[in-house]
Amino acid sequence: MVYADGWEEVLGYDDSEINMLSIVDITTPEYKPFSFELNDKALMFIMSRSEELEKYSFTIELKKLHKNGKAVPLIVRVGVFRSENGRVTEIIGRNQVSHRLKLGKVMQYAAYGPEKAEFEEELNKNLFHYYAISNKEKEALAMLAQGRSFKEIAHELNVTQSAIEKRIIPLYKRFEVKSLTHLVTFAYENHILP
Repeated sequence: MVYADGWEEVLGYDDSEINMLSIVDITTPEYKPFSFELNDKALMFIMSRSEELEKYSFTIELKKLHKNGKAVPLIVRVGVFRSENGRVTEIIGRNQVSHRLKLGKVMQYAAYGPEKAEFEEELNKNLFHYYAISNKEKEALAMLAQGRSFKEIAHELNVTQSAIEKRIIPLYKRFEVKSLTHLVTFAYENHILP
């Protein structure tokens, strides 16, 4: 069962028109496959946990189609609303229209919860074939763009230099770039960095 509220204000649909299938179907074509897979992988991770479930959620920046056909930029947060006996019983999704959001061809997402690092690592592993970037990767990339070294970033984020390298080095292959300068330029051109 899907409880829908406020869809008319956000996307022009009457709440009675909204179900799980329509939520996926109104995602714009360029974001639909990634959105579907992110939702699937994130919910699988959450369902594999049994404690502190209400603390888990994830966000994605994407576009959905308004009933009038116009693409609307949204920040969507999906999380556990209710659980019983270590099992998820209800999921909630919140959509926020953000006309200031500049979306390029790179999908941006974030994971939250007690095991945030493991959650995000699992998503990164499963979503590697998409042009996508996590908040942790974006944070390290922004610091590199400011001219900081891997060592300085590691110190500031209180992680190892190897952890920073594991966030940045895969981005070269994922975004098909050959140098740090090219990676940073790509990030600005695709609105990953402001």
